[in-house]
Amino acid sequence: MTTRHPDVPERGLTVDDLAHTPDDGRRYELVDGRLDVSPAPMSKHFRAANRLSTHLNNLCRGEFEIGENPGLDLNAERTHHRIPDLAVFDHEPPEQGYFNVPPLLAVEIVSPESVLRDNHTKRHEYAAFGIRSYWIVNALADKVGLVELRLEDGVYQEAAQVHGEDVFETDLPFPVRLVPHWLTANGPWMEHIGGEAPGEGQATQR
Repeated sequence: MTTRHPDVPERGLTVDDLAHTPDDGRRYELVDGRLDVSPAPMSKHFRAANRLSTHLNNLCRGEFEIGENPGLDLNAERTHHRIPDLAVFDHEPPEQGYFNVPPLLAVEIVSPESVLRDNHTKRHEYAAFGIRSYWIVNALADKVGLVELRLEDGVYQEAAQVHGEDVFETDLPFPVRLVPHWLTANGPWMEHIGGEAPGEGQATQR
């Protein structure tokens, strides 16, 4: 056991220290130099992230960089580090290290232990970082829900809230139609996740 000298200030962690965290499936993030650890995602979370990533990649046809769990350095000191469940960038990844510029979109999929973090803490952090659009997906509810937040004057404002089999539509970061139900439901999700084309009778909600 080591003892820190009382005259030596405790050093805050940086992203370099994350290389020494165990490969145990948990998510290791940093908040002001302190570890913020989340358990490994459960099956619904995993399914929703994978399907959303696939759907967005199919829609943009390679024009954007889309990926799950990208590391974001939210400050120059690299002591504030977040890992959204999914993000969309309009530029290529850095050759080394993590992203240090805001993505166009960040997505968090709510887990039982992340309700406060995703809805409040990260909402303020991502707004301060300048992420233009933030989606919060609730896969825990009886009807899967999606809330779209857009950055206006440095603060997120709710732009849409859609549940179940209603169709979510947006133009940011590019035109997207999405039925939240099919992010987790069993069945031919790839056929239905984009909803029916306009004019075919499917209700839409913005």
